[in-house]
Amino acid sequence: MRIAGHTLGTPDQTVIGALQLFARAGLDAAEVIYQNDYTSGLPIGDSAAAEAAARVADSEGIPIIGLTPYTTAINSTDESVRRAAVDELRSAIDIAHIVGANRVRVYSGSWQPDNPDHAAHWGQLVRSFEELSVPASAAGVILCAENHFGTMTQTARDTAALVRAVDSRSVRVLYDQANLTFTHDEDVDAAFDVQGDLIGHVHVKDLVFKDPDAPFIASETARVHADERAVSSRVVGDGSIPWAKALRRLHEVGYDDVLSLEYEYRWHPQDLERPEIGFRRGAEHIRLLLSQLEPTTTGQDAEVVS
Repeated sequence: MRIAGHTLGTPDQTVIGALQLFARAGLDAAEVIYQNDYTSGLPIGDSAAAEAAARVADSEGIPIIGLTPYTTAINSTDESVRRAAVDELRSAIDIAHIVGANRVRVYSGSWQPDNPDHAAHWGQLVRSFEELSVPASAAGVILCAENHFGTMTQTARDTAALVRAVDSRSVRVLYDQANLTFTHDEDVDAAFDVQGDLIGHVHVKDLVFKDPDAPFIASETARVHADERAVSSRVVGDGSIPWAKALRRLHEVGYDDVLSLEYEYRWHPQDLERPEIGFRRGAEHIRLLLSQLEPTTTGQDAEVVS
């Protein structure tokens, strides 16, 4: 598996600076935020910036494998609002093609449990993914619906239901066990039971609970504000997410693709080491766990040692 750095973890770097940092940290690839007015993101629809990033990615040996938009209105029941959101994601597919990325993270709309008329918003969400799956397929891009709070696919069960409803090979699950853990939804085994055969991308991060009994609260989709948090972010390997088990389950379902280190330095720098150290340490930990998945020689094939 390849280990990518995510530019969520490089808020003080340009995209080019982030690619160079990932190379120094010993990573294999990059996932880049697709958003206006973020230093470490590609601006929406800016093909010149995408072409420049692609050149640096090639020279640094850090291919850009994915884009992360923050578009949330694809489940809107206001058709003009939904259409604008779909068009923004179409532009993400176009930019992904320019930089050579083969996946785009997609928020499954914006949603809170007390919102009215789930069925209508769900119908719009499925419709949007169906529409987007056509240009995505033509571009060789997978749309990855994330296990993410504040969307209609917070749980693994709902994420799997969406992917099955859309029924396109260009729409897959973005598995994020840390998200499922701090929202008190599925553990590793439960997540794989319902969505293991649908995973097309993986986000890797770590955390510890400050209060494991506190209910999950988030007033917006992109992040959990400081006064709402019941967890603290950690370098991968320093927290409580059972990544050894998660990687083993990924191995069992045949996933052999990118693991993206979603280092949350943009949102929670007070919890984390500076990015170059955190990315390097996280990658080293994941590589150690991956090495333990390699088959070993046993039984009659083992070398006899006298």
